[in-house]
Parts: sequence; structure tokens; C-alpha cells
Amino acid sequence: MFKSLKKDLPASIVVFFVALPLCLGIALASGAPLFSGLIAGIVGGIVVGALSGSNIGVSGPAAGLAAIVLIAITSLGYKNFLLAVVIGGVIQLIFGILRLGIIGYFFPSSVIKGMLTGIGIIIILKQIRFFFGMDKTVQGDYEFLNVGWNNLISGLLQDINALISGNISVGATLIGLVAIGILLLWSNVLSKKGKIFQLIQGPLVAVVVGIVYYLSTKGGDFGLNQSQLVSVPVPDSFDSFMGQFSFPNFEVIANTEVWITGFTIALVASLETLLCVEATDKLDPHKNVTPTNRELLAQGTGNIISGLIGGLPITQVIVRSSANIQSGGETKMSAIIHGFFLLISIILIPNLLNQIPLAVLAAVLFIVGFKLAKPSTFKAMFSLGWKQWLPFMATVMPMVITGDLLLGIGLGLAVGIFVILLKNFQNSHFLHKEEGNEGKVKMTLAEEVTFFNKGAILKELDSLPPNSFLELNVTGTRYLDNDIIEILEDFILKAQERNINIKLISQRGTVENPESFIEFFKQKITA
Repeated sequence: MFKSLKKDLPASIVVFFVALPLCLGIALASGAPLFSGLIAGIVGGIVVGALSGSNIGVSGPAAGLAAIVLIAITSLGYKNFLLAVVIGGVIQLIFGILRLGIIGYFFPSSVIKGMLTGIGIIIILKQIRFFFGMDKTVQGDYEFLNVGWNNLISGLLQDINALISGNISVGATLIGLVAIGILLLWSNVLSKKGKIFQLIQGPLVAVVVGIVYYLSTKGGDFGLNQSQLVSVPVPDSFDSFMGQFSFPNFEVIANTEVWITGFTIALVASLETLLCVEATDKLDPHKNVTPTNRELLAQGTGNIISGLIGGLPITQVIVRSSANIQSGGETKMSAIIHGFFLLISIILIPNLLNQIPLAVLAAVLFIVGFKLAKPSTFKAMFSLGWKQWLPFMATVMPMVITGDLLLGIGLGLAVGIFVILLKNFQNSHFLHKEEGNEGKVKMTLAEEVTFFNKGAILKELDSLPPNSFLELNVTGTRYLDNDIIEILEDFILKAQERNINIKLISQRGTVENPESFIEFFKQKITA
């Protein structure tokens, strides 16, 4: 794990600056104490990072669970909710033991790419108000960080109206533009000039410049107010620091609602993690394959620990993982170190963290979002044809319109399944037809023929002209669905009326007697 430390250390710094506001924002959007988001980020980095088999995946509080967490805390109370988190972690351990990690492989590549693109667009849209310093409310400071809760289009229209009316902060906009300039200069020019520019990452320089800008313009016309800065809880003593931890209420262990919430957390967190694992492996330049069952065990362990000390549920997070990849992270050390950075920072330098402009963090996330949602991705998916384009867009559009990660994935998967069924119906691979001379037609059935195919087979058989000759080859067919058997039996009777001669070719030889066809098919379906 230490052989790539010179790359993992700078990457961990970038992930830290991306993770810090995400931890706070997701906690606020979930109706939980801000400190609970930091706990989840620390556990996700150190514990899950150490146990996971992923080299570049980074875990933390789950944006896709924000709505579920908010409802659960409102209904159960926070300490009872923490017990549900612990139960969810135990259930995830059971999922891993039962080897259910394979579920993630059943999602089409077009849906995975749609999820990545949708998240990239959401990230960009959510940064606008903070890049321009438009939102002055405490809750608004972190609203953009929640991926699956607020209506993005409504928020975007408000942002556009604010831009048109000139309701922006000159100071925030200025430092945001400077930060983007630093990031682009660093990644496109300076990183290729020397090792020092690879060791010291652009986002770190942008953050330092942002802090210097805030301190030097404090109280001036181009200065920033407190609502345009990061806000980390600042304890005034060791006791107040320890007082930020909460512990689950095990007295409600028999409460059915707690168990239902725990199972829901386990199911949704596992699904979100497996999809992120699939997506992260696609982004990994080294194409490592993450062991999914081990990932479920790691996530379950992390959720148990997080719940026991007052943290939010944890999943692998594509925003942090992609930032890790884009920053050159190669092993799990970058995830682990970023967890230690979170821990050390909230203990030693919370006041310094609270001087980081949100516009700088928005600039960092602008770059991350653009790399996930490049225009070239849309062009590439469109060039692959409608079978890839439709599931891709069916995933992207609901996510962008509603901000709901799971809704987009669900609709994209549904469209993907519909495309598969449609192509089966259209006879793309299960039926081969050759028209020869003198009305001779050859049809070859595939290895498995199911009820999905009966519409197309019926259409082809009914289109055969009278007085023709059909050679039906089932040599390679291992399974015939009963629906197909019924179609073939009916066709045998129709063929006699239309003077269509049939020859059946199978592994057992050739059958030309119509009375023997039905017996052959019955044997086929029984086998």
C-alpha cells in the first residue's frame, strides 16, 4: 500500500477538501447533527478504506440515503435511528457472507455511464449559487452538496434569476474564478513541468489562496461573509468535543420500525455501493476489479462502527472516488489518509477550516463534475445507437430533473430491460431465416427459445406462402418454452391445410412425419 505514497498523499489532500463539505452538507440535508457527517467520513476513510478491496474507492456519508435518513430521524428520533444504522450494517455483513455482491454486475454499462454523467451534471448545477456567492442562508450553504433531495431545476431557475438580477457576490465570484484558473493551470500545464507540481496539488493551492484572499479582504468591499465560508463545529474543550458523539438506544431493539429502517438502509446502501464500485472500476485507469462481496463486508463493518458512535450511514461515494482517480490516487492509502486528515482537522484546526471560501470548493467540484459529464460522453453514447442512448438518457434525465439518484438508476434499468425484450421480440438472434429456390425456407432456432420470442416466431411462420417447404433446424436448441411448443403444434396443423411441407432437423436425426413432430417437441420440453 505504501509503494505509491507519493501519488496517494497528494490525492488524499484533494479528496479531503472534496469530502469535508460533502460530510457537512449531507448531514444537514439529512436533519442530523453536522458532526455526524464528519464521523461517517472519518469511519468511511479509515475503517472502510482499510477493509475494502478497492484501490481507489472512497466511502463516506451517503447522499442517496439523505431522504430516507431524514424521514427515519423524524419518525424514530436520532438515537433510535442510530440503532437502525447498526442493524443495517449487520444486514450488510449477512449480504456479503451470502455473496450477494454479484447484483451490481446485472446493471447495463449504459446505466452506469448515465449515473456518472447525471451525478456530474448535478454537481455542476449545485455549485452555481456558491460559486457566485448568491445564497446567504445557513441551510443554503450546504444545500448544493446533497445529491438526492432537492429539485434541481427549481434551484437552477432561481440561480439564473439571481444572475440576471445581479444578485451575486463580487468577492466570491472573483476567488471562484481565480480557483478555476489555478486548477486548470495546474492540471494542464504545471503538472507536466516538474515533480513538485505533482506533489503539491492544484486544489490545495486554490484553498490556500482562498484563505489568504478571505483574510486580506476581510471587512472590505470585496470581502466574504460567514455564510460564504465552510462551517465546521468548533468545540471549546475536550468535554464539548466528546459531547458531540451520540450512542444508539438499544432499548428499542424489538421495535419493528427500527428493523424496517435498518433493512432499508442496508438494501439501498448496498445497491448504491455496488453501482459506485462498478462505476469506479470503469474509471480506474489500471482497470482493477473490486471484490464486491468483500466490499459489502467492509461497508457493513463501517456502518456498524459509524452507528455506534453517532455517525450517518456510509456507502462508497462516486464524487470522492472520481476525485481520487483524477488526482492520481493508486492505492487505498489515499482513502485512509483522507480519513485521518478529517479526524486531525476537526480536532486541531477547525477555525482554519472555517476560513475556506465555499466558492473555492465549488470550483474544485466544477472540475470534478465536468470530468464526469463531458460532452464527449454524450457524443460517444449517441454514436453507439439507440439501444445504448435510450437507457443512458433515461438514467440521466430523471436524476437531473428530480435530483434522485435511485429513481434515475431504476428508470434507466427499466428502459434497458425493455430494449432487451424488444430486440428479442424483433428476432435479432434467436431465429435465422434463409429463403432458397422453389419456395424452400430454412429456419434455425437458437440454444434457448422462450416466450419472449413467440411473437416474432409466430410472425415468421404465418408469413410462409402456401405450397412452400420449411426446413426447421433445432440441432443447437437446448430449451424450448411451452409457449413455443404450442405455436409449433398449431403451425403443424395450419401447414397441412396450406400444403406446407416441413422437415425437422435435430441431433437425433431428421423428422419429416407431421405426427412425429408433436412427440419430438414434447420430449424436448420435458428434457
